[in-house]
Amino acid sequence: MHDSSDQKSYRPDTVLAHVGRHPEDNNGFVNPPVIHASTVLSPTLADMHGHTGRYNYGRSGTPTTEALEEAMTALEGAAGTKLAPSGLGAIALALQSCLSAGDHLLVTDSVYGPTRRFCETVLKRFGVETTYYDPLIGADIAALFRDNTRAVFTEAPGSLTFEMQDIPAIAEVAHARGALVLMDNTWATPLCYAALAHGVDLSIHAGTKYIVGHSDVMIGTVSANEKAWPALQAAHRDLGLHVGPDDVYLALRGLRTMGVRLRQHQENALTVATWLEARDEVSQVLYPPLESDPGHALWKRDFTGASGLMSLILKPASEAAVAAMVDGLKLFGIGASWGGFESLVIVPQDMASVRTATGWNAAGPLVRLHIGLEDTADLMADLAEGFERLTAAGA
Repeated sequence: MHDSSDQKSYRPDTVLAHVGRHPEDNNGFVNPPVIHASTVLSPTLADMHGHTGRYNYGRSGTPTTEALEEAMTALEGAAGTKLAPSGLGAIALALQSCLSAGDHLLVTDSVYGPTRRFCETVLKRFGVETTYYDPLIGADIAALFRDNTRAVFTEAPGSLTFEMQDIPAIAEVAHARGALVLMDNTWATPLCYAALAHGVDLSIHAGTKYIVGHSDVMIGTVSANEKAWPALQAAHRDLGLHVGPDDVYLALRGLRTMGVRLRQHQENALTVATWLEARDEVSQVLYPPLESDPGHALWKRDFTGASGLMSLILKPASEAAVAAMVDGLKLFGIGASWGGFESLVIVPQDMASVRTATGWNAAGPLVRLHIGLEDTADLMADLAEGFERLTAAGA
């Protein structure tokens, strides 16, 4: 895939395998080189002052970083992509690229916790006011707009409570009022949700998760359409953001297999989710591909697939009983993040405290699961033993 104009004619798996690679420029080697660089030399002072070379300083780009940016730009159908040192770094970059002191921001109430903290600390300190909205609001978000509303931040589905947002409806309202739409699209990746095609201006990914796929790299990406691209470029330059070449290389390596991995994650997750629905200990499974999920219709309308992240709401149970269930799991590691090959579990604390626009009144505790690439029979057996401990502990 030497000509970027050919990319639109290929399907996603083919793009994943080829985009961002230029063997003809690298002595035939399949993968882009890992360039460790800060200083770039110019042949003459005139060349330096005129920026005649392709590169001028390591922070502003190398063949390694450009390879990942090119790949993500192709997958997103974007005008361009910039990298950040983490998913939260990508969120901060995207927000700062489109907000100034005195602006108003709308953020979904189901947002990733660190995003909320960034809004309530950094953005607030610099004079940006944030209003949180019901993630199910759709086009009714129009009532929350002010004259100074500059952006709407979305996340579909929410990475704890899995509400599906009607992104096209929100985007239509936002664009009619001159505001940009940002989306944390980490759950679906560009393979399962074409964010920019659905009206998003800035598509954000914690590449730490499914892009890398091996739980060993921190990285984030922001891809922008033509309207948002100049400001994103400027913000990235002015903030001095850069990702080390070894991390970029590992993200590129993970990207090549993301399609295959995602299909297996979805297959495994749907198997486990269907099994969980039938368990007496479970009140509800929150996973949009399930027909019983409240957001299933939106997922089916707009998404082409899913990942391995879900939540389940247990029937009323004590903290001690839930701890007994989770602490004894053998195949589910207790840890933050997701998107790697391994299965994970967390139990968020005090769910009600992280909602300000909507309530959280679930029947029982919420348990979030990332379904990895293990055999589902083994995962379900592990969870079944966990449910036995839950019951024995006096759930």
